Amino acid sequence: MTAPELDQARRLVKDASRIVALTGAGVSTDSGIPDFRGPQGVWTKNPAAEKLSHIDDYVASREVREQSWRARLDHPGWWARPNAAHLALVELERQGRLSAILTQNIDGLHQKAGSGEDRVIELHGTMAETICLSCDDRRDMHETLDRVRAGESDPECEICGGILKSATISFGQMLDPDVVDRAREAAVSCDLMLALGSSLTVHPAAGLVDLAAAAGAPVIIANASETPYDDIATVVLREPLAEVLPALVR
Repeated sequence: MTAPELDQARRLVKDASRIVALTGAGVSTDSGIPDFRGPQGVWTKNPAAEKLSHIDDYVASREVREQSWRARLDHPGWWARPNAAHLALVELERQGRLSAILTQNIDGLHQKAGSGEDRVIELHGTMAETICLSCDDRRDMHETLDRVRAGESDPECEICGGILKSATISFGQMLDPDVVDRAREAAVSCDLMLALGSSLTVHPAAGLVDLAAAAGAPVIIANASETPYDDIATVVLREPLAEVLPALVR
């Protein structure tokens, strides 16, 4: 990151009053939650693990579901704490200049950091709850994890006996239309888009950057590696988010 790039990014942040942040897995890596596609990513190190994130495999295979429940027991998100990147967004909200956080993350760390519940739009759902794929019953995830610890390797819905999974969006599942509408509305009405810690390869989330840019908002991309949207960004930053975001909001 050169001084001119940082200075330009700071000016953009300082001059904006309706900032929207699109956050990806890179925001949470400093909290101990690995990303998926990075050099140390979950799928990079174990390509077979990606099958756990496909809804067709999950529904068709009891073995995949059992692996998924074992993985949920030990998910680092249960012990993770917000890092400086999360706290920098809280500071922007405190300053009255952050309209929304559109997050691809399921870990709830934005809320734990202090971001307002009404400002965090969870595009890909939350790991904090379960959902029944048949009757849509939702429960606190820890209730079901207690059943797994007690010996149920593939717990069923207590209402209808259907398949349970985390209340997250798997590959092959549609995003909640109401959630997508809220995110699009935020993107087209912002006066600065911060795309943070995302490879910007998963849609429709990545397309929110296009929407903001088309509506006239400058875009700052802060990500460790190149993204398909770098060419439309006003500023591209490559430094660790826990360092660069606090520098932008000071």
